[in-house]
Order: sequence, then C-alpha cells, then structure tokens
Amino acid sequence: MAAKKKSSSRARPVDHLGQALDEACAAQERPLPRTLPGCRREIDKVDQAIIALLDRRAQIAGRVGEVKTAKGAQFFDAGRHLSVLNGISGRGSGDFPAKGLRDVFGEILSVCLNLQAPQKIGFLGPAGTFSQIAARRAFGRSPQFKPFLSITDIFAAVDKGRVHFGVVPVENSSGGVVHVTLDELIESDLSICAEVYIPVRHNLLCRGALGRIRRVCTHPQVLLQCRNWLRANLPEAEQIETASTAEGARRARRSSTTATIGPSLAGEIYDLPILDRGIEDTRDNVTRFLVIGRQAPKPSGNDRTSIMFSIKDEPGALYHLLKPFSDRKINLTKIESRPTRRRAWDYIFFVDVDGHTSDAKVSRAIDRLERHCNFLRVLGSYPVDRQRDTSRG
Repeated sequence: MAAKKKSSSRARPVDHLGQALDEACAAQERPLPRTLPGCRREIDKVDQAIIALLDRRAQIAGRVGEVKTAKGAQFFDAGRHLSVLNGISGRGSGDFPAKGLRDVFGEILSVCLNLQAPQKIGFLGPAGTFSQIAARRAFGRSPQFKPFLSITDIFAAVDKGRVHFGVVPVENSSGGVVHVTLDELIESDLSICAEVYIPVRHNLLCRGALGRIRRVCTHPQVLLQCRNWLRANLPEAEQIETASTAEGARRARRSSTTATIGPSLAGEIYDLPILDRGIEDTRDNVTRFLVIGRQAPKPSGNDRTSIMFSIKDEPGALYHLLKPFSDRKINLTKIESRPTRRRAWDYIFFVDVDGHTSDAKVSRAIDRLERHCNFLRVLGSYPVDRQRDTSRG
C-alpha cells in the first residue's frame, strides 16, 4: 500500500510528460547554439526534460513494485539488471561515452529499485576495497552495503537471508583463482546470478606532499604490484604491510607523512587526496567478481554458464569431460579443479561455458557430461559482463 500511495502522490499531468517528450525530441532537431548563454539555456531545457522523464520512470518503477508485491515475485533480478545495463551501453549515439551511459543508468536503475524495495548487499570488507567497487558497479549506490570479514561470512549471510545478495572475488588475471570462493561454492547451494569485472587500478593517497612521505602502508600484494613505481619515486620510504588497503588508508589519514596505495574509492571514503593515479606496474590486471544469491536469471542473449562436477575415475575421463562441448562447438572459457577434501586425489572441476542452460545445445552437452560424473551441479547461467574496460578505479 505504501508503494501505491507514493506512486500516486508523485503523479504528473499527462501533458507534463508529453511536453518533456516533445522537448527531448525537439532538442535533437535544433542546431547547437552559438553563444555561451544560448548553450546554457539549451542545457536548462534538456535538463528539465530529463527530470520530467525520470519522475515518470520512478512512477512506473513504483507500479512495478505493486505488481510484484501482488504476485509475490522477487523485487530484484540481478541477471536482468546486469543484462539491461549491458544493453544500454550500446544504445547511445556515441556523443555520450558508453561507459558514462552505463554509469548514469546504473544509478537510475539503482534508485528506482530502492523505491520498490531496499536491497542489502554483502561484500568483502572493510569499506574502500575493490570488492565494494564491484558491489557498487553491480547494484549502484542506493542499496545498503554491508562489509563482511571473510568470503565464508558472505556466503553464510546470503544463505541465512541477512543480505539479499553477496559479491565475492573469484579470480584475478595475474593472481589466479580465489580458492576460498571455489570451496564455498562446493559446500553451498547458492547460485551465481551475475559476474562483474573490475580493473585493478592503484593510486597513491596521502594528506601531505610527495616529497615528505616517510612510509607507505598497504596490503602486501599491492606493494608487489606497485614495486617499480615505489622504487623509482619513493626509494627511501618504509613499506609497511597491512591487512587491507582500507587499513592502510586509516593509517594514512592520521599522518601527513604516511601514504597508502589503493583504489580511488578509499580516498573518497577516508578523505585522502590522490597524489598520483595508476601507479600499478601492469595495466591488464583485472579481478572477476561473482554475485551470489538464490536466483536463476533468464537468458539475455549473451550468457555464461558455470558448472561444478566430479568425474568418475575411469580411462578417458578428461576426454569425456571436454567432448560433449567440443562436439557442439560450445566454447569453454575457464576450467579449474579443487580437491574434494573427502579422499586423496579426488577433485571437483569448475567449468565456465558460453551459453545459457535454456539453450538446447548447452543443455544436451551437460546431460551428456553428467553420464561420466559422480555428481554435477549447475552453479548458474547469467549475463556476460561486457564492460571489461580499463577505466581507472
């Protein structure tokens, strides 16, 4: 009832929306102004049209919430959310950058969802880490984000309903797989609802000047990833290892001669100026994150399926693993193995393939594979994250 009341109280006359649509269309046809005052007047008109359309979108989102409540449906579909954002990125004319278009609409979708039902999202804390960046990129800024001390804690929180979704790292392009996440997927019955790729971009954060820095506090892995820059620019500074980049930021906030290295979000949260951006030694370092929950996203047209299985100990076992996909020309994008911990030399395999389980050839390949498995479980089919850019974090 509350959603319905809010929707009706924000209603606008039909002609108000019509004016906004007319203005938006007319703006595209008019030649660009030649003077600064003319440009400002034109921007004001466009902004007013955008605001009217956003109001209308919020009204429709409120009605969607009412319909979902009446049907007992889930308010948020993580797979559809990411699929919509992937589609929006390619719908612009090119004047407004595709990444910016995705960022703007990510926040619009996030705000409208929050009008329907606030979401709680768990991520690997503390605040200011790349895990929080991944959570924001997947869900926008409107949900309630809750940091957890471990990946295991995130799985437990989602399983017990303390948060709606969890965001966990699963692999890094230079550091390999995150074994804890694979181990939790073995024990859990949660599903993979979406994936997010985040470029690892490191920045030097400090309240003081570069020449006055006496120590650099951050995670040991970050120190390794920036060792060439540190050697060239801060050869005399003491390097102090901390449990996280956020802990390094907390220390740097207390002293103008102490710096930290981390994402720009850490500087934003801990009020630390960025002295130098992109100081990592390699530019192609990317971390893949998974969104875990209890949903099965519908096909988007560009999907990935993750499978977990244990093969029988028999001649040609690995051949039988690959053949069902090879015969149907299905691309395997990843294969990893983990010990089952139940007996020696018994392994669980994790495989990512292109396609959705609703695709006939993917479904048949999995059925064929299952004949040679002790057990098999589909971890999820979800939209491929097409935004694997190298923008600065």
